[in-house]
Amino acid sequence: MSPVSSPTPGRPTRRLPPSARPPRPSPFDLRRPPLDRCSTHPPPPRLPWSPTLNAAPADQIRLLDVQALDVRLSQLAHKRRTLPEHTEIDTLNADHTQLRDLLIAAQTEESDTAREQTKAEQDVEQVRQRAARDQKRLDSGAVTSPKDLENLQHEIASLAKRQGDLEDIVLEVMERRESIQERAAELTERVESLQAKIGDATSRRDAAAEGIDNEIATATKEREVIAGTIPADLLGLYDKLRGQQGGIGAARLYQRRCDGCRQELAITELNEVRSAAPDTVVRCENCRRILVRTPESGL
Repeated sequence: MSPVSSPTPGRPTRRLPPSARPPRPSPFDLRRPPLDRCSTHPPPPRLPWSPTLNAAPADQIRLLDVQALDVRLSQLAHKRRTLPEHTEIDTLNADHTQLRDLLIAAQTEESDTAREQTKAEQDVEQVRQRAARDQKRLDSGAVTSPKDLENLQHEIASLAKRQGDLEDIVLEVMERRESIQERAAELTERVESLQAKIGDATSRRDAAAEGIDNEIATATKEREVIAGTIPADLLGLYDKLRGQQGGIGAARLYQRRCDGCRQELAITELNEVRSAAPDTVVRCENCRRILVRTPESGL
């Protein structure tokens, strides 16, 4: 191989064979150098407040008023749902349904028995008319043959027995129908009595519900007025926390204890809360509810 020019005069260099040359970096090589995990910084400490949310102390105090009204509204809604009249009406309606079914069954049975009685009475009447015709023939003397007379007399006797049997059936059906009618009358009276009780319980329930609805309307209006004076971001955070924390989104810090979770603040957390600015929205480290500082907070 012929020598090539060299940057150093007097010292010729040779080209390396292709197999000994280092590979050129490809523009499609997506590999990245490994991360230096030892240089990862620990996460920032969790602060007991929202660094970006501030509100005047008076606004935070009014938030407690909103919370108290929300608790009151929840209590009123629960009271309305659990009125004792609801259970009373449900029980009465169940009894009414059962008695009404029994009454319908009794009325149906009475109707069937009435048709049975009518059919039995018609059978008696048919036998009576036939016996009357035979007796009339016998009394008229139109039948002169001894054998015919004997047959006619035998038929009259058979019809008399048949009529007696049918009349016994009519009496039995009438007695059964009378018993059914008495039972139906008793059931009708009980159903009407239950209907009156249901009406009374419904009136009492509606009156109690109306009173509760009036209280709900008053509390709702009062809440709207107070909530309208609270900054939207603070109220939005409160509503979000209230939905996550069982209806309690803000709690008073009383004697170094969160009124929301009833946990006493640790010394470090208490010092952080104590050093926070008055307009800083503080959060409970344990339950994450908004902590509202008052003169009774023990700070």
